[in-house]
Amino acid sequence: MTMAMNSPGKDVAPDATITWISGPVLRARTLKGFRINEAVLVGTHRLLGEVIRIDSNNAVIQVYEDTTGLRPGDPLTGTGSPLSVRLGPGLLGNIYDGLLRPLAVQGDWVKPGVDQVRLEQRFLFTPLVKVGDRLAAGSAIGAVSRKDARPQHCLLPPGYQGDVISIAEAGTYTDHETVCVLSDATGNIHDIAMSHRWPVRTPRPVAKRIPVEGPLFTGQRILDSVFPLACGGRAAMPGGFGTGKTVLQETLAKWCDADIIIYVGCGERGNEMAGVLHEFPGLEDPRTGRPLMERTVIIANTSNMPVSAREASIYTAVTVGEYFRDQGLRVALMADSTSRWAEALREVSGRLGELPGEAGYPAYLSSRQADFYERAGHVRTLSGPVGSLSIIGAVSPPSADFSEPVTTHTKRYVRCFWALDVSRAQARFYPAVHPLHSYSEDTEVLGQFWEQHGNPQWPKQRRRFLNLLEEQARLERMARIVGKDALPPRQQHVLLCAELINEAFLRQSAFSKIDRYCSAERQIAMMKLITYFIDQSKKAVAAGVRVEDIAVLPVMRRLRRMGEEIGEDKLDKFDELRQTLDNECSQLSRGVVHDAG
Repeated sequence: MTMAMNSPGKDVAPDATITWISGPVLRARTLKGFRINEAVLVGTHRLLGEVIRIDSNNAVIQVYEDTTGLRPGDPLTGTGSPLSVRLGPGLLGNIYDGLLRPLAVQGDWVKPGVDQVRLEQRFLFTPLVKVGDRLAAGSAIGAVSRKDARPQHCLLPPGYQGDVISIAEAGTYTDHETVCVLSDATGNIHDIAMSHRWPVRTPRPVAKRIPVEGPLFTGQRILDSVFPLACGGRAAMPGGFGTGKTVLQETLAKWCDADIIIYVGCGERGNEMAGVLHEFPGLEDPRTGRPLMERTVIIANTSNMPVSAREASIYTAVTVGEYFRDQGLRVALMADSTSRWAEALREVSGRLGELPGEAGYPAYLSSRQADFYERAGHVRTLSGPVGSLSIIGAVSPPSADFSEPVTTHTKRYVRCFWALDVSRAQARFYPAVHPLHSYSEDTEVLGQFWEQHGNPQWPKQRRRFLNLLEEQARLERMARIVGKDALPPRQQHVLLCAELINEAFLRQSAFSKIDRYCSAERQIAMMKLITYFIDQSKKAVAAGVRVEDIAVLPVMRRLRRMGEEIGEDKLDKFDELRQTLDNECSQLSRGVVHDAG
């Protein structure tokens, strides 16, 4: 897969010459008409660029590669097409840069120019259509089997439809060989390969958007049970330095129930991306027991790579996600981090001399964010299957200031806001999602999911947990003034219950073999048990039992540790724990009655 264009040969006269260069931005005097967003090849190395402004016979181009060595007078050639990527069966299991060039075969450094590398892989193709079939746009023409990746479909590109004139027999082919010949309604003949190109800034068309049918289940209790994300939804994960954004995104990539994972490291530090690139190929898919990379695409664009390529990497990733969505798959895109992408916009905007907006970001920051997040969705594809693309974007606000522009604008376009808190992270409380600063607007449509799993009371339980946590925050401020022991028993009971919710339910270790993933059934059992404790202990306090006596019950330690000690194959242990709770609470109540007698 490369970004190579169907461009003129190197011996063809240039279409423009460079007159001015400033980092990734250059100006050129054109000899022919260019179009906005047209891809161009710059200099003798044919660096990839894009036309972003046209004034008479002068054009402004942003270059997606290192411009070191370019000088005024160097040639520039237009491709006649917008910035595009090739989408096909070779994507899965590979690592790319922001221009979708494979890093695995590049060595230590990516070579300049877009025509340098092409993976000449051969794929086992099995036709799914026959001669004479009439195909709609986006239809599957064949299936591809790979030993190192999950099965895929080869799609007819959007915009192509008609009758099948010929179809290749089952066998191995490269992704650019013709496997199907199509005749459209006007009689034009089209050669169709297993892969096709698509402009990264143009959303792939769908038949229609449809209502969500369930959550993107992550296995993280604070996300699934408290702030759930609908499948095909949009979530933001803002947090300061050290709050665990990258670790949480890696955890979601491994454990969420998506069919395909797209992970884009956008402008992250090189050592962080090196850790991702080192760990991901060795991870095991918990659902299949096979390597996780078989259903993963990684796009790595570190902070020392060209700044314009960082801006393009987001669109490259979402285009790849839409391609797999169009195969009827559930796709999850993890973007880490959109703040670095916004910084790239700011830098290029400054070089263009544009009037800066808030915090120096360009005035179109908000609309660019909308373009990105609105490409998520739960859709019916052109050919009929249902697919989804969920986007989870990490945000890195300076000094953890959630009022800065990137975070503020992001909140307008997402329905889930998972705010990572510095103080919780410093206390080694992970995931460090703050329950009072986060929200989910998808809860109303996901109640049916929990009802189908046997918990129709989920909305009430969730609201009760949040109310207790909110009251805890208020009471702790009061306790710092008068002391915890001075609070009345009811308020001390609230603090005890809220502490249990935090320790037993919201805290979850990504490194625990038992607790790193929590199924819906186990989450339901834990919520029910904690709710039962709240009710029983409330009755005990009303009967005169002291809160400090409840806090030192032997069962309390087991309740706090139930996530670590009760695994997926031992759900019956929750019933035993409930019985133990009943017995110990009853003994306390009997003791109070005896003392009163």
